[in-house]
Amino acid sequence: MLKGFFKVPEPKNEPVKSYAPGSPERSELQKAIQDARSKEIEVPMYIGSEKVTTGNKKPLSPPHDHRHILGYFHEGDKSHVEQAINAALGAKTAWENMQWEQRAAIFLKAADLIAGPYRAKLNAATMLGQSKNAYQAEIDAACEFIDFLRFNVKYMCEIYEQQPPVSGDGVWNRLEQRPLEGFVFALTPFNFTAIAGNLPTSAALMGNTVVWKPAYTQIYSANVLMEVFREAGVPDGVINLIYVDGPATGEVIFNHPDFGGIHFTGSTGVFQTIWKTIGQNIHKYKSYPRIVGETGGKDFVIAHKSAHAKAVAVGLSRGAFEYQGQKCSAASRAYIPSNLWEEVKQYLLEDLSSMKMGGTEDFTNFINAVIDEKSFDKISQYIANAKEAAGVEIIAGGNFDKSKGYFIEPTVIVTQDPMYTTMCEEIFGPVLTIYVYHAEHFETALELVDQTSPYALTGAVFSQDRYAIELATQKLKNAAGNFYINDKPTGAVVGQQPFGGARASGTNDKAGSMINLLRWVSPRTIKETFVSPVDYRYPFLGEDK
Repeated sequence: MLKGFFKVPEPKNEPVKSYAPGSPERSELQKAIQDARSKEIEVPMYIGSEKVTTGNKKPLSPPHDHRHILGYFHEGDKSHVEQAINAALGAKTAWENMQWEQRAAIFLKAADLIAGPYRAKLNAATMLGQSKNAYQAEIDAACEFIDFLRFNVKYMCEIYEQQPPVSGDGVWNRLEQRPLEGFVFALTPFNFTAIAGNLPTSAALMGNTVVWKPAYTQIYSANVLMEVFREAGVPDGVINLIYVDGPATGEVIFNHPDFGGIHFTGSTGVFQTIWKTIGQNIHKYKSYPRIVGETGGKDFVIAHKSAHAKAVAVGLSRGAFEYQGQKCSAASRAYIPSNLWEEVKQYLLEDLSSMKMGGTEDFTNFINAVIDEKSFDKISQYIANAKEAAGVEIIAGGNFDKSKGYFIEPTVIVTQDPMYTTMCEEIFGPVLTIYVYHAEHFETALELVDQTSPYALTGAVFSQDRYAIELATQKLKNAAGNFYINDKPTGAVVGQQPFGGARASGTNDKAGSMINLLRWVSPRTIKETFVSPVDYRYPFLGEDK
């Protein structure tokens, strides 16, 4: 088959709607939020053709209003993991043999459904279930996932079009990209609806069938994604959505001989445990599984003495506190030169003083709640410890309250010790720690940035001195998989900045690029000889005359 025979629509990044007062999208989203809050729903698992209910119902509540019930999901057990694997394997032959353009059409339709009739519903579900404000939900649940779907189709076509450049006389060489043997396990996080959608669909687009387990705190919007997939025409069994406890799921998945790969976003600890388990079970599998993961981060901002103080401050206030710092790319540690510190501090405190905190239903709130009580307790303990630590000062925030929702004020810590705990450990919340370094010791500060954390996901340098930018770019070559110059270290755009990091931050397989899709195929080279040799002898065997 000539893979490039059909031309697919050229993708472009989905425009981000503003949700400004008086805009039609604001009114539509507010109506969707009101509708979602007015009722309780029951969320089944989706296994094969079945919507599975177990009777073991768990509540779904907004993190910013944890006494309100949005609905209940039906929790499963090991038997449902087995059922989902069987459904995925049962659907595999028909799905992988489907013409590529048919798979492409399904996911392009899903993108258009999200861009149109499902946009408000999916954004509202993300705002309520994950406590994201309207803008954060828009760039995540709508725009980024639309971009993933459309750009991945383009990347798939480019992969299929790659063929050996030369075929010799009487020979035809070609390359076939097969889906992996077995099923793919997608294990997705709470913080990005787009990631939760992309991890199963990117593997499925390439002809794989998937068992998908989302974080429990993302199930409310995951249910809307499954509605979209079903309406778009994803066949039964291609993507199976289950809600089962992590260890129970892993016990079944990682012992199954048809386990073909895992697409993961989550904590470094969990990913390392998974990798170890796969290694211990490697003899059980038909093939070596693909292990693709994006994990934690301790993302940095470093400013040079030549930087613009206001730009640095905005990079920190946005980079550290959008979505309560619950982004693996969020600015968590900053290194500010002594000559700029007082000015940066002034601008940063001005920004923080104007940030309102509360529920997502009020569109004037910039800060919302952290995801759950476990996260709240962990983050607040870091803050409590900082209040008692020597050489540490909290200059903004520091308060927290979980009586109504899991609210933690944006908190800025200044430390005299560049190796203080909150400079080193991932917190995953609205806590930024700043170390002020001597303005003439930029290169030493760069070494601190590189050596302080085991992670290497994102980072940013602010400078107006091109030599300083070049030095930082070289010195921090391995410190960040996504590196930003004069910008915050968050907000990677599909098709523009493929996302992923190395070291303890993951396998750096770059979501939003062809690199990632190549992990979900297994190439087969085919050589066809039109007229076969009928004599084993080569010319060199002839006798000299």
